[in-house]
This record gives sequence, structure tokens and C-alpha cells, in this order.
Amino acid sequence: EKKEKENYVTEKRTSVVLENLGQTIISDLGSLESQQDFRTPEFEEFNGKSDSLFFNDGQRRIDFVLVYEDESRKETNKKGTNEKQRRKRQAYESNLICHGLQLEATRSVSDDKLVFVKVHAPWEVLCTYAEIMHIKLPLKPNDLKNRSSAFGTLNWFTKVLSVDESIIKPEQEFFTAPFEKNRMNDFYIVDRDSFFNPATRSRIVYFILSRVKYQVINNVSKFGINRLVNSGIYKAAFPLHDCKFRRQSEDPSCPNERYLLYREWAHPRSIYKKQPLDLIRKYYGEKIGIYFAWLGYYTQMLLLAAVVGVACFLYGYLNQDNCTWSKEVCHSDIGGKIIMCPQCDKHCPFWKLNITCESSKKLCIFDSFGTLIFAVFMGVWVTLFLEFWKRRQAELEYEWDTVELQQEEQARPEYEARCTHVVINEITQEEERIPFTAWGKCLRITLCASAVLFWILLIIASVIGIIVYRLSVFIVFSTQLKNLNGTDPIQKYLTPQTATSITASIISFIIIMILNTIYERVAIMITNFELPRTQTDYENSLTMKMFLFQFVNYYSSCFYIAFFKGKFVGYPGDPVYWLGKYRNEECDPGGCLLELTTQLTIIMGGKAIWNNIQEVLLPWIMNLIGRFHRVSGSEKITPRWEQDYHLQPMGKLGLFYEYLEMIIQFGFVTLFVASFPLAPLLALVNNILEIRVDAWKLTTQFRRLVPEKAQDIGAWQPIMQGIAILAVVTNAMIIAFTSDMIPRLVYYWSFSVPPYGNHTSYTMDGYINNTLSIFKVADFKNKSKGNPYSEQGNHTTCRYRDFRYPPGHPQEYKHNIYYWHVIAAKLAFIIVMEHLIYSVKFFISYAIPDVSKRTKSKIQREKYLTQKLLRENHLKDMTKNMGVIAERMIEAVDNNLRPKLE
Repeated sequence: EKKEKENYVTEKRTSVVLENLGQTIISDLGSLESQQDFRTPEFEEFNGKSDSLFFNDGQRRIDFVLVYEDESRKETNKKGTNEKQRRKRQAYESNLICHGLQLEATRSVSDDKLVFVKVHAPWEVLCTYAEIMHIKLPLKPNDLKNRSSAFGTLNWFTKVLSVDESIIKPEQEFFTAPFEKNRMNDFYIVDRDSFFNPATRSRIVYFILSRVKYQVINNVSKFGINRLVNSGIYKAAFPLHDCKFRRQSEDPSCPNERYLLYREWAHPRSIYKKQPLDLIRKYYGEKIGIYFAWLGYYTQMLLLAAVVGVACFLYGYLNQDNCTWSKEVCHSDIGGKIIMCPQCDKHCPFWKLNITCESSKKLCIFDSFGTLIFAVFMGVWVTLFLEFWKRRQAELEYEWDTVELQQEEQARPEYEARCTHVVINEITQEEERIPFTAWGKCLRITLCASAVLFWILLIIASVIGIIVYRLSVFIVFSTQLKNLNGTDPIQKYLTPQTATSITASIISFIIIMILNTIYERVAIMITNFELPRTQTDYENSLTMKMFLFQFVNYYSSCFYIAFFKGKFVGYPGDPVYWLGKYRNEECDPGGCLLELTTQLTIIMGGKAIWNNIQEVLLPWIMNLIGRFHRVSGSEKITPRWEQDYHLQPMGKLGLFYEYLEMIIQFGFVTLFVASFPLAPLLALVNNILEIRVDAWKLTTQFRRLVPEKAQDIGAWQPIMQGIAILAVVTNAMIIAFTSDMIPRLVYYWSFSVPPYGNHTSYTMDGYINNTLSIFKVADFKNKSKGNPYSEQGNHTTCRYRDFRYPPGHPQEYKHNIYYWHVIAAKLAFIIVMEHLIYSVKFFISYAIPDVSKRTKSKIQREKYLTQKLLRENHLKDMTKNMGVIAERMIEAVDNNLRPKLE
């Protein structure tokens, strides 16, 4: 049956394609441009209805608009190029007419050079292509899909948060089935004008526009509106908004969906309300609807994570005065008398430990027992979020009729155009065309993988450059900020480590944004060269490339600070050098956790600000400039299609970037949350604004998108699952290796009391002195001795952050027993934490099915009732036909027997 449908589609297309598209123009139709009178009386009468969505006759609905610039009225007229473009456009429009579409052209009110071609799909065309595209349409009203309302005492609260149903009325639900013309009587057709809603009409017309040819050269077909727009033959192609967003349409038949979306969704006063997902889906299509459903659900789940994160932050903040090791750092008789070794060879002075007093106080807030609890909680939270989202996604699939969507997807026009190689299909044993051979496919995959690897290596090179910057500039800051008494207000808060960290984070963020902008175009070029078959394959391929790049781009600096900085530094007498020249960075005496927190704050905050500038200010400014450049004056006489043309185009990958932005944020919230418990709170605030900003942008600043079907969020789901698995490891390693929690616990339980300690009870007193090793100044190598330290005084020893035996010990400068206890405890902690969280994750995943039993029952029952309905209708038709046949047979027998009886 599927093969027969494909043959039918092929025959249908073949029957309407012209033999010589570039040369033939149908004689009875003539040239569309030569026939149109752009200043007809109908247009003058129509001109006052700025929100009209119909042709000049007021009957045929505008399903799509094409815009081009009239070559004859251009100031610089290149005859050869303009003539080629005009011929291609004429051939294309003639073939649109041959496919059954109806066109009407009119000139712009504000610019005589612009011509708007309005496209209308008649009933027959809609029915034909609805069957080709397997579009599901209503059979009969369905009472199974009634949403369950809130119950109990929460009714009033839910009503406040929900959209007012008297304003946005719930959509009537139907049993649906893929449309078939020969079974048209089975479908619920009350009115032909409303049977196909505007979104479905636009989808069908765009399907035709994407597949109509305009030129054939050397047996290679060129077709599709996207190519024509990219080559400049058309300036734009888009469906229309149904009205202005600030007020309702004057047409009483207009549903005013754009106005309702702006009022109840995009307006700031609706920021606390739930999203009208059904109306979003109806107006923009399932693909946009599923994105906002996912973003809304993610934001709801962030509320719980934000509450727990704030609680852990407050716990650390309120208990920072009880932080014993921070008190020792700030104490004038302890931290004020501990002289630390220089952190570089030539220009760095000796320094007192108490200059890190302020940073140690801040570190107590984040490096607390609450951080451990929060890391374990987030490991469970992310699993709950993913599992419950799968259930919610299954509900939306049922409610939006996308359960069997994968069977409907067609090949991309770009793929079909390149199908020149003929092969024998192993299943049908018939000839079929493919774009390239197996060898050619392997070659393309190799080239694409090489290009992706090259750009990832380029990012790693930029990270190395940032590391070299950190190593170099640390010397400068150490020279400029070498006041040792800690009384200078600047030095009190701005240590060399802090200054280096902040400046390096800012530079890293700028490099990230630059590389991100460049790689976006490169990734699209690579994916276009790869030539995926369907749009889903295309988006999934691009998603994996972009995320892989963004993962390295955004997270590499965080991984460096968390797991590499300060881990391979040696000791003052034998330091480790980077590239043989730069001495490796060291962490503060309390570890690198505070620096990781600073890095996350700058990147998350900077990224949010940058994205809002791109998403809000740029479209608004571009539209403002466009309005100033119009010559027409009053907007009241500007027709709907011209108003929409002056809005900004969203682009086919606009939604892709919205997903990417949120997934990168999801990575920051989960991968490094052990270092920054406030990350979920920042993400929550950002997402609440993001939903309304995206809504405002779509409804007011951008042209209406072509509605597209989508069953789920695509490749982003497995990406989030991969991040969730990796997050358990990263957070366990941050607590073990980046924070100072494990060494403190080892000291408290093992080294504060005999046999290793001198205290009679478990305590944190003496922790700082115990964790700072001693180095003899006379043991500095010649490389350091050649640069005397003016601030050295009469000190013969200095301290450094490590667990090594002191000078004079038989194993001097070797790792001591404390070091091995700490390493064993860190490894044990990682193993226990990972296995504990993974076990909980596995249990949750097993206990929570992806599709709820109720939803599964609804899907099965609706499928059963739909089949029963179709079968009953079929039996009725058969019974009716058999009755007619029986009557005719009786009549024939009667006519034959009557003469004989007489």
C-alpha cells in the first residue's frame, strides 16, 4: 500500500511537470507579470482594509505571499542578469499555476519596485496534497480528549494561573485519520473554508512551493522557493499573520489568534500565567508548540531545584561565621604569620596567607556540607525531570495527533534534487534514485568528521591560549599587587588570583562568542554538504555538530579550572612548567572552587545578557529602522502582506538556536552545580523572562513561521540524557578534587586526634597549619635564586598548598601519609556517590514509564474507535452500493421475465 501511494505521488508529479521549464510559458496563461494590472479598481476598493487576508475578490484566502523586486524599475538595471531572473520567476510561477495554485500580484503601497504575489490553494489542490502528505484530519467529534481540570482546594489557585477560557476558548477535539480523497464522505466536513485551518493550508502550499521546478540544466533540476529566495530572485516568502497584535481585526470572520497570543501569552502582565499551548500549536504548528511546552516544563521543574539551591546557599551563608579554617586564615596570629611561597619564578613576592581572608569567607558559603546535599539532590532531580518530561511529551503526542508522525515525513527537496544515481532497491527489487554511492557517502562522512574535528581542535587551541594568558598575566598582577600587610582596600578584595580569574573569564567569554558566531555558519555548510534525507535527519545532524562544538566551547574553561588547575604544580623546589616556559597555576589555599564559581557566573550572566540583546534589541531596532524608511506614511492603508514583509525573518534554524541556548544552560545547571548552588535560581529567572521574550518576539517582531509538525524535541532528548549521566561524574569530582571538603573530613575524623593529631576530641582547629607544607627557602633552584625577593626579610621557610614531608625529613618533599589518606577518601567518595546516584537514577527510570497507563489507554481506544468508525462508514457505503445493485438486478430480471410471462 505504501509503495502504491509512492507510485501515485510520482505519477501525479510527473503529469504536471513541464518538459522544458526554462523555456516554456503556457500560451493561454501568458506571463503573470504582463497580465497583472497593479492599479485595478478592485485594489483601490480593497486598499482601506489593511487586515484583509483575501484576494481582491474577497473570496479566495491568501495562503502564502511571495515578494520580489521588479527588475524594470531598479535604478541599476543589469539586463542580462535581470532577464535570467525574470525568466526563472516566470517559469516558476507558471508551474505553480500548473500545479493548481492561484496567483494574484499587486505592487507595494510604499515602494513601487516591490511586487507581492499572493498565493491561494483551491479545494482540489488542498485535498490532493493532504493525501500525499498524509495529513490527519477530523472524522467526528471526540469526547475522549477532555482535559482533566484541577481539583480540590487548588481550583482557585489554578484558575488564577490558567488562561481565561472565555478569552481563549478550548479547541473542539476530533477523531482523526490520514486524509484520502476517495473517502471524503467519512470526514467531518461542515464547511470547506474551515475544514483546512490556516496553518494546514500554509503547510500544504509551502510543500508545493518547495518542490516546483523552475529550471532544468543538463538533466539536473533546480526547484524550490528556498533556492529562489537565497539567489535573490524572490526577496521573501512567508504566510500571513491573521491580524495586528495590538488590536483585533475589522473582519468579523477573523479569529484574531495573533492578538490573543499577544494579550494572553506575550504581554508582560501575563508573565505569571500558564502558556496557551493549544493556541500556540494551532497558530505556529506543533514544532513551535513542543518547544514552548518543553521550555515551560523545564522552568517549572527548575522551581524546585532553585528552592533547594537557595536553601543550601543560605545554609552556607549563615554558617560562614562558624567556618574554623576561614577564621584561621583571617586570624592575625595564624594567617597573618604564615608566609606563603612565591607562585611564580621571577617577579612574584612572598605573601601572607591572610590576604586571602575575604575569598576564604566567600568560599565558606559554597564549600559547605549543603553543597554535597545539593549535588546529590541535583543528580536525582535531573532524572525526575527527564522521566516526567517523557510522560508529558507522550500526552502532547496524543493531544496533538503526532503519535504516528514519523511515517508521514517526506524527503527534503534538496535531497530529491541530487538523486541522480540509479540503484536496485533490495526490498522492492525496483529501480530507485539516490544522491550518491556508498563510496561517495563514506567520503562525505569522512570530510565532515574531519572538519568538525578541526574546529574542536581550534577551540582547544583557544583554551590553551587562555591558559597561557592566565600564566603570563598572573606575574603582572603579582608585581602590581604585592602589598603584604593586607590593609589596602583594593588588595583586600582583589588578590592576584582573583584579578587573573576575572579578566581571564571575560576574555574567555568574548572568544567563546566569536568562535560561536563563526562555527554556526561552518556547521550549516558541513551539514548541507552531508545532505541528510529528511528534515528531521538534517536537524539531528546539525544538532549533534553544534552541540559538540558548543560543549567544548562553553565548558572547556570550566573543566580546566575544576579538574586541571592546581593539580599538577609540583612544589616550590621543583615546579611543573607549561610548554617548558610557564609555571603552572596554583589554586588558593582553599582550592579552586571559588574561581570556578566566578567563571560560571560570568559565562552564564554574560550569555544571558548577550542573548537578550540579540533576541530583543536587534529585531526591535531593525523593525524600527524599517518603519522610518517607509515612504507610505500612515500604516492604516498598508495591507497585511506589506506589514508582515517589513517584519524580521525568523529563519529555518531560529528554533534550533533557542533549543541550543537552553541546552547549554541546562549543562551549566547540572554539570557544575556543586560549585554554584544559585545556578538553578539564575536559570529560573532567565527562563521566566525567556518564555515571554520569545513569545513577544514571535508575535510582534517576526514574520509568521511556516507551521511544521514535530513529535518530540528530537536529538535534544538524548543530549540531555548524556548530560545527566555526565553530571553525576563531574559533580562528584568537583566535590572530591576541586573543593576542600574531603581533606577537611579526613582531618576531622583522622588527623585531629591521636595517633596523627594532638587534640583530645574531633575538631577543625589546626586544619590550615596541617594542610600547608613547609619549604626551605635555601632549596630554591638557581632559576629562582637568580631573582632575589625584596620582600623576603629574614624568613628561612615558606608554606605551600600540598601534603608533603618537611625539609630534613628522610623523605623530604615526598607525599606524606595525609596525602594518601585524602586520595583514598576522594576515590572512595567518587565511587560511592556515583553508584548511589546511578542506582537511584536507574530505579526512577524503571519505576516511571515513558507513557502513562492512562495516556496509553486513550491512544489505544482512540485508534480502535477510529478504525471502527472507518469500518462502519465503509460497510454503510458497501450496503448502499449493494442495495443499488440489487435494485438494478431486480429491475433487469423483471424486465426480462415480464414479456415471457405475458
